[in-house]
Amino acid sequence: MQTDPPLVPADDLIGNSQPNASGPRAPRPQPRRATARFMLSHPLHILSLGFGSGLSPIAPGTVGTLFAWASFAVLSRYLTVVEWGVLIVVGFFAGIAICGFTAKKLGTEDPSPVVWDEIIAFWLVLLMVTPVTLTGQIWAFIVFRFFDMVKPPPIGYFDRRLKGGFGIMFDDLVAAFFTLLVVALWRMSV
Repeated sequence: MQTDPPLVPADDLIGNSQPNASGPRAPRPQPRRATARFMLSHPLHILSLGFGSGLSPIAPGTVGTLFAWASFAVLSRYLTVVEWGVLIVVGFFAGIAICGFTAKKLGTEDPSPVVWDEIIAFWLVLLMVTPVTLTGQIWAFIVFRFFDMVKPPPIGYFDRRLKGGFGIMFDDLVAAFFTLLVVALWRMSV
């Protein structure tokens, strides 16, 4: 005699659930959408979303990098190289917690509206290539965006393996390193 399989919730059939401490599976929380209201709900969201630049519906990472470029131009009038270095180091380590916090609230591991990682990484690129012409800055922007979007090895490896705030921050730091490597090789060749 054949018996029917036990009835299970539809979410279990499509894998849209996670174990619950009490035994049955609870539905996975749906990721939240980053909005201006969400950003203004906590000061850390303002930073992680790049003061609103990450809310761009098109290419938030690119818009965040453009924000980094513009803010670098403005802040360079007031900050020395040493102060920039301190800001970038503190911004990286604080970014681990800041980006991790916002990612958790949004319900995804590496949400595209979180652009603090692009900001810190591109500030590092600009600091290291300065002084450079506007054309040089444009090329640094293009090369950085290439490495950040395409994520060739080993950037893609780190992006897949490292999770949480550290993973969000680290892959962009590696993209900055490769950008600086390309710039250095280009400078040596001319």
